[in-house]
Formats: sequence, structure tokens, C-alpha cells
Amino acid sequence: MKLEGFVSSLRSAESHEHLLRILEDKGAPVTEVDGRRFLIVIEGDFEGRKFWTEINGEKASAALGDAILTAASFPFKCKRPYTGGNVILVPMDDVESEEFVVAYTDGENGAFYLVKGGDVRKISREDYDDLKSKMPEFRVKGISDEQVESMGAFFG
Repeated sequence: MKLEGFVSSLRSAESHEHLLRILEDKGAPVTEVDGRRFLIVIEGDFEGRKFWTEINGEKASAALGDAILTAASFPFKCKRPYTGGNVILVPMDDVESEEFVVAYTDGENGAFYLVKGGDVRKISREDYDDLKSKMPEFRVKGISDEQVESMGAFFG
């Protein structure tokens, strides 16, 4: 699948539930885009109702740490006014954890997945709640010292 097509498909979402169905159809939480496998992280808002991604029970932005700086991020707007968000694509080559759970949620509803050895299985909210505390620490390769130095030079 091409990146442009993936982001474009998110724009057709008419509700949080519809967005979850689109993500599932695209293979979430791990999908292939332009020949590479990525972990999909989304966050945003549908008419004031926030949604986000959790990894092992922690908001993805915190779970990813400085690795989020090297991930690709794309904003998207949906059909309805005041809806949209960001999709963040984290290269699976950078994910060091062999097993973790992912939730796409708005706090009440969501879609829940177990990722183990690169394979993805949809699970129930109850399974997610049970497994999230039993998972090993989620680890992603951070940015290297050289990258930090060059960013420091860039940002002053």
C-alpha cells in the first residue's frame, strides 16, 4: 500500500468507530506501507471526543519516548468538521520488543491487539486489561548520540 492511499483512507472516516474499521482493514496495528512494516499510532479528536493509542497500557507518545522523533508523522482531517488527528508510523525494524499489546481508544470504546513475534491478533478489552501489566517493557530504538548532536546544532 502507498502512503498517500493510507492517509487518504483515514480522511474518509465519519466516526471514531469508522476510523477503527479503516485501520483494521489496513492491517493495524502493524501494516506494510511502501514495502516496509510500521506500527501505526494515531491520536486526534472527533468533534471534541479525543482518541489515542496505548502500548502496554501507556499512551503511545510516552511509550515511544525519543523514538517518536524519528518516526514519520502525518496529519489527517476527516469528513466531519472538527475531526482529525495525526498518524505516526514507527518502523517495525526499530521496535525491539517481541511482544506487546496495543489499544486504539477514546477511553470508553476501542480496538485491542496483541502483537507477538510480528504476528497480530485482535483481542478483547478484558484480555488487553489483563495482559498490559504482564507485558515486558516496550522498547524502541531511540535516536543515536550523533542524531542528538545534529538536532542540537539544528535547534541551537
